Amino acid sequence: MKEEKTNVMRVLDGKKIAYQSHAYEPDATLTGEQIAGILGEDPAKVFKTLVTQGKSGAYYVFVVPVQGELDLKKAAKASGEKAISMIKQKDLLPLTGYVHGGCSPIGMKKQFPTFLHETATQFEKMFVSAGKVGYQIELAPNDLIAIARCKVADIIVCE
Repeated sequence: MKEEKTNVMRVLDGKKIAYQSHAYEPDATLTGEQIAGILGEDPAKVFKTLVTQGKSGAYYVFVVPVQGELDLKKAAKASGEKAISMIKQKDLLPLTGYVHGGCSPIGMKKQFPTFLHETATQFEKMFVSAGKVGYQIELAPNDLIAIARCKVADIIVCE
């Protein structure tokens, strides 16, 4: 499979941020855990990007481990909202420029307040979508925090 540069990779290249890209057979039905398996990685290091809307109408981005579930109460608290809900899948592309399964916290049409789950900081490298189904990027959590202006927070449901 020829390595294709995604918008995310171009943004990282432009900012001179080191990353490694990983491509796999694009399949929007794959779960995050299945993608981690394809990459041969611990699912705890592979993160998904979720887009939400607060009661105020503002949008927020949450980056959480693929096997984790966003805790909407913790998310609302982290963002200073009374309540938070997931946006409708059909609203994702017009809002972010990304499709479901290929949404990245880097390079969205507009920069929204972004929150990264605190477990990311325990890893040397983590994975997020490269902005296209079938592509992941591996980078240092601190680089993601810097480029996406993430706030680190406890935002997932505890098992």
